[in-house]
Amino acid sequence: MMTKVLVVDDEQDLCEILRFNLESEGYEVQTCEGAEEALKTLDGGTGWRPDLILLDVMMGHLSGFELAQQLRGRGDNTPIIFLTARDGHDDQLKGFAYGADDYITKPFAFDTVLARIKAVLKRSKPQPPSHAAQAEADGVMLCGGLRIDTRQQSVTAQGTTVELTRREYMILCLMAKSPNHYFSREEIMTSVWPNDALVNDRSVDVHIARLRKKLGPEGRRIVNRTGFGYALCPDCN
Repeated sequence: MMTKVLVVDDEQDLCEILRFNLESEGYEVQTCEGAEEALKTLDGGTGWRPDLILLDVMMGHLSGFELAQQLRGRGDNTPIIFLTARDGHDDQLKGFAYGADDYITKPFAFDTVLARIKAVLKRSKPQPPSHAAQAEADGVMLCGGLRIDTRQQSVTAQGTTVELTRREYMILCLMAKSPNHYFSREEIMTSVWPNDALVNDRSVDVHIARLRKKLGPEGRRIVNRTGFGYALCPDCN
């Protein structure tokens, strides 16, 4: 689908120049010669919605600042780039305060406008969640070749299912939730054996040793630092 741009400026010649150049670049363009006309276009019920608005500031009864303020006030987050002769620092700050995504002062070169449009559209485009973020949302923690499914309470290492005891699983989950963070033996005991007074440092070391062995090559990711404790390191090779 073509990217839609709404140009709002009371200079008709400028509107037509922007329309011609933007359409030559493959954009679908509508122009309005005032903020009031722009509101009618946006509220017209035609279903046409711009992906970006190029907006002049000084226009008739309703200024570009006021139009932007109205749009943002009703939850319209369409990206806005102000095109204006008002080049004062305070004017620019005001524009951004009213929700501008960029601010270009007149006169300008079209290639500058085009580059700014592309940059704003790229920033505003929703990004798909990363594989790791999506996995975490699905109740899965990833660490190198380790995959921990907290919903199924299962662990795989390089695609192979690993059978862990409840304590081993709890230790692995504790470290996986904070990769590269060193947990002291006392912290591990408090988390995994909160009410067992008979557990000692040796119990932690034994469970870690068994866990490393069961994880096979992925066991190398459990690292020990003297005086600090144990950590799960995603980048350990």
